[in-house]
Amino acid sequence: MSPKFREEGGNFTTLPQYFMQNGYTSVGMGKLFGNTDTTETISWSKQYFSMSFFNASSRNFETKGGGDNSWLAVPDEELVSKPLIDRIVADYAIETLRKVAKAKDNFFMAVGFRKPHLPHVFPKSFMDKYYPESVIRLPSNPHVPVNMPDIAWNNWVAVLQRYKDFRELKLGNEINTTIPDKKTLELRRAYYSAVAWVDSLIGEVISELHDLGLADNTIISFVSDHGYHLGENGIWTKRTNFEIATRTPLMLHIPGLTDNGFQTEQLVETVDLFQTLVEATGLKKLPECPEYSRSVELCTEGKSLMPLIKNPNTPLKSAAFSQNIRGSRTMGYTIRTNRYRYTEWVPFQGKPVYQSDWSVVIARELYDHDIDPEENFNRANVSSYKDVMSELSVKLRLGYRHSTVVTYNITENMIYFYFKMRPCVIFFMLLVAVLIVRRIGLSRVFRHIRGFSERYRVQQTELLLANKRVEKDR
Repeated sequence: MSPKFREEGGNFTTLPQYFMQNGYTSVGMGKLFGNTDTTETISWSKQYFSMSFFNASSRNFETKGGGDNSWLAVPDEELVSKPLIDRIVADYAIETLRKVAKAKDNFFMAVGFRKPHLPHVFPKSFMDKYYPESVIRLPSNPHVPVNMPDIAWNNWVAVLQRYKDFRELKLGNEINTTIPDKKTLELRRAYYSAVAWVDSLIGEVISELHDLGLADNTIISFVSDHGYHLGENGIWTKRTNFEIATRTPLMLHIPGLTDNGFQTEQLVETVDLFQTLVEATGLKKLPECPEYSRSVELCTEGKSLMPLIKNPNTPLKSAAFSQNIRGSRTMGYTIRTNRYRYTEWVPFQGKPVYQSDWSVVIARELYDHDIDPEENFNRANVSSYKDVMSELSVKLRLGYRHSTVVTYNITENMIYFYFKMRPCVIFFMLLVAVLIVRRIGLSRVFRHIRGFSERYRVQQTELLLANKRVEKDR
């Protein structure tokens, strides 16, 4: 995130800032706002415990000098006098919890752990205990998808060549460049070990919450900013529009509602977290952002997940959205439905306009998760998916505002229909329906109804998109 995000994006109210404005003590530590950790001061009641407090000389085993490798398992005894950064952050979080417990005030505390960010540095005991070499496997799809457009590939080689061990491999810089199997297993093992270590630190912080008697009235959320390719799809990095890089963990503990645990397969987005926490704490619901919201200080594009928490089978959205830039002139926009992942790469103009040219599509991607969950085959040019592509393209352009699931109450509509329509008209319609069924058969009637429904939905979304363009031209 840019250190000047308030100037370049807008003077938006952040999540910790909102809770501070509503009487909470707001404290933060670690990696949260990226490069803005030291400059983003108005979000916090207390001085932020920033990553920048650790200069190069105090980062111990985690410096990024030219001689460093991409990973390191540090003997535990060496970490007693030279702790890793995330260890220091966890200790600070525990110390902060003890202070807010004594104060007995409402608090919002955000803890940002850096790992498993490169370089993967962690206590050696975690690799030995949880990830011996025998349990590590190679990725099942180590090559880029068939028919993948070049623009979808992220040049990960340039990123990893910052590290000595990768420079020694003398890798090429072309699409489908692969790492030797031995190095692949080694790096995957290191990544998993770093995750296990951070998982243990999170556990320590939550255990302290319980020990202080705060767990029964404290909401806990766990979220990550992105996923990461570990050789899948022929990639070793983040910043792609593939499932593995855009799908992230999102976990919530709300006392009294999630005590027995729950899981859901419904589509949600990280942007939903703000509104969810606001509703769960009983604060005033945030207004939805207008289409052009740069000058609006407080609004949200997310939906509260509380209905989903109360009933995990409740559908809230028909789609989720993500985007990634390539260079400075091309943006990839993605829509993810229950079955499909569809992406369009279009020209993009950055600062100060920040606008895409949707009239020119550089490339398209379509992955069918019913038959290709690993996204190994781009079906954008497969003729049988033409209608699916058309509908997804329209939905992508309409955006999140038209992805909310509206529950259709058939009982209420039937009652309305019964009382508003004259009995003679109802009788006539039923008679026609019976004749149609006898003529062409019930199964064909249902196929016609489904086909009409699909065409009607596409027409309505195209109409909304056309109206949107007219409003913008005005």
